[in-house]
Amino acid sequence: MTEYVLLFPADDDAAWQRATDADRQVTFDTDAEFARLLRASGGAITGGAALGASSETRTLRRGPDGPLVTDGPYAETVEQISGFFLVTCDDHDALVEAAQVLTRSHPVVEIRPVADD
Repeated sequence: MTEYVLLFPADDDAAWQRATDADRQVTFDTDAEFARLLRASGGAITGGAALGASSETRTLRRGPDGPLVTDGPYAETVEQISGFFLVTCDDHDALVEAAQVLTRSHPVVEIRPVADD
């Protein structure tokens, strides 16, 4: 089985806090549908979580005199990673097909293989 991480970039950290119960239910239902489709193709979700606000992030960088700690995420972009799934699947195309359902509730889904070294 190949392991993949699905990343969910979002351009608004506070969107989930502002979401209505109906909006949240759409996300839960979509995620459940993805899990069902993935299982049907022989894959499985092995982990995942929503992430806290990027404003709570601390980034450590190697500096000339030791680690430098800065507030905020590593990448200074409009979008930040809001959550992830860790999945296993033998068929990359089947994974991409199953993940398409996630765009109902996640504007962007990045699928990246986990390095096996």
